[in-house]
Amino acid sequence: MQLWQAAMTTGQNWIARNSDTQLLLMVCEQMDRRTNLIDKIEETQEWRLYRALHDLEKMISTNLSLLGFTPSDRTRLGLAEVKTASKLEELMNRKANRVAPAMADPSSSE
Repeated sequence: MQLWQAAMTTGQNWIARNSDTQLLLMVCEQMDRRTNLIDKIEETQEWRLYRALHDLEKMISTNLSLLGFTPSDRTRLGLAEVKTASKLEELMNRKANRVAPAMADPSSSE
């Protein structure tokens, strides 16, 4: 239940209680299954369980994406935070805005 509450708190601005909660509940159940599967893998070292874990994690990732819990999906939904300029962008902007030093006109010297 903690995962459910954390997800609802994090996504409270975009998760609709009347339509998205079933998918969110499914993700919570998948996360519980993931925990149980990891415990089973540690206990048995059964190689087939690794494949099941991989498939389950792909489903979780897809569902989190559908709910807008990845940066790219928040951007798609218009929920992304303003991106700060990267160091390269900052340097390029400084170079573009740099004022060239005034060149002295050799003919105007007195």
